[in-house]
Amino acid sequence: MNWGAPERLHLVWALALFAGLVVLLQRHRLRRFSTLFDQGVWSVIAPAWIHQRVMNRLAWWCAAALCFTIALARPQWGFTWREIKRTGLDVMVVVDTSRSMLATDLKPNRLQQTKWALRDLVGELRGDRIGMVVFAGASYLQSPLTSDYAAFMMYVEDLNVGLVPRGGSAIADALRTAMRSFDPNSTADRLIVLISDGEDTQEDPLTLLPELEKQGIRVYTIGVGNPEGELIPVRDASGRENFLRDRDGNVVKSSLNESLLARLALGTGGAYLRAQPGQFGIERIVREEWSKLQAATGESQRIKVYEERAGWFIALGCLCLAIEAVRSERRRLKP
Repeated sequence: MNWGAPERLHLVWALALFAGLVVLLQRHRLRRFSTLFDQGVWSVIAPAWIHQRVMNRLAWWCAAALCFTIALARPQWGFTWREIKRTGLDVMVVVDTSRSMLATDLKPNRLQQTKWALRDLVGELRGDRIGMVVFAGASYLQSPLTSDYAAFMMYVEDLNVGLVPRGGSAIADALRTAMRSFDPNSTADRLIVLISDGEDTQEDPLTLLPELEKQGIRVYTIGVGNPEGELIPVRDASGRENFLRDRDGNVVKSSLNESLLARLALGTGGAYLRAQPGQFGIERIVREEWSKLQAATGESQRIKVYEERAGWFIALGCLCLAIEAVRSERRRLKP
């Protein structure tokens, strides 16, 4: 069995906790009732009431809720083959906007070189869709996938180190944001272009390799900076130029982590390049790597389409509610 939205299966745990709470509250209610009346007189006070039927009713409700929760997760089994035509590339650019992008090992700085490179990238596209995620200590979708290159360039021109106020560098989080931003119904090849120095201050991005491979996403990484490290120019409170320092007053250097960027790219079938002055690397990736993918645009291919079976669980849930509705909590009394 496959699942179209497996993340919704986590709702089963919430449902189990809720059902357990309801059972505990019902037992607590019964205990309090027992302090008022001895169980021996219950049949006299409420001759038609049966406690077990109340619990049965709760069980039917929980069974119906479980069926509906499974339906939300889109269970799938059985499949058909469908002929489709490939429709180009979906390219999500992931740009580091942390303070390290102000380093001047690429003149005038890393971020400005990135903006110029993205302008060249757009010039190489032929009907492909492009979007952008920006990140520092957090990430968000700056531009959704679009074929309106003029609109995309407006977002590129707005790139600056203040877009994400949270400090740090969260590459893994940015990759997750990019993965969620692809159209799940698109048949286009999915590509991510990561532009960063490769420093992640939160978690290891390589843990995402299995999920990237599962979704068929290729990652192309462009390293900005140098392994020896570079000082990060900033302005102090008086407006004078200085260098970024840590809490202990030590000067901070931003170093290129080529190992991580290369492993991330090669692990997904992509490629890694280090940006050089006058040769950022995007044009080379487009012409040497993407041209093969673009050439396949318009070709037909067969894909396996799984059959949606959520309707069965919706019907089963409705049946549980119907059974619960016709059952009575009360004992039938003889006339």
